[in-house]
Amino acid sequence: MIRDYEPIPLPDFEEKSPEAMRAEAERFRAVMARRHTIREFSHRPVPRDIIETCLRTAGTAPSGANHQPWHFAVIGNPAIKSRIRAEAEIEEKAFYAGKGGEEWLGALRPLGTDAGKPFLEVAPWLIAVFGARNSVSADGVIRKNYYVPESVSIATGFLIAALHQAGLATLTHTPSPMGFLNEICRRPANEKPYILLVTGYPAEGCTIPKYATEKKPLAEISSFFV
Repeated sequence: MIRDYEPIPLPDFEEKSPEAMRAEAERFRAVMARRHTIREFSHRPVPRDIIETCLRTAGTAPSGANHQPWHFAVIGNPAIKSRIRAEAEIEEKAFYAGKGGEEWLGALRPLGTDAGKPFLEVAPWLIAVFGARNSVSADGVIRKNYYVPESVSIATGFLIAALHQAGLATLTHTPSPMGFLNEICRRPANEKPYILLVTGYPAEGCTIPKYATEKKPLAEISSFFV
């Protein structure tokens, strides 16, 4: 069933003065500047309800036709995490053995990555992010989803920001191919795994590559037409 357009008043927009806007924008910039991708996680547990709240934030993201074509499979079970690590390292060993190609492997060298992925077992939570080509609407009709990669990417960005704001560190892991996640997470064939998001506390003595702190200046990432 196709629903008709039904406008409602904008419910909760909060207008701010230019001064307040500048302060809020700078505050959030500073918060996100402290976000770093890590690969050394602590075993310390993270309460499930914190992850759930962050997922609710991700669920508010915009999406094509508001179809919300994402699914977040959250894994805390040690046995399942071990299986995911084993499957991921099969792909990673082939990648680092030469499948990735000299140029790609050279680009990764300053980041210090290799085929070993112990963080997939150590971190308390893994979140497999799936995007669905089609889904079932509230009235039970199968419908095509639109702009799936874009929508899932935006929602994942919301999720990463929410986890960071909550006080957790993250890693976006993308073993290729990732089809094994469909079987492990019991997701249907119409869903594609995009990212395996690792989250938890940094390990004691955690380090990051210096190269990862080098960010392009505003002049290189933006253009203004006024």
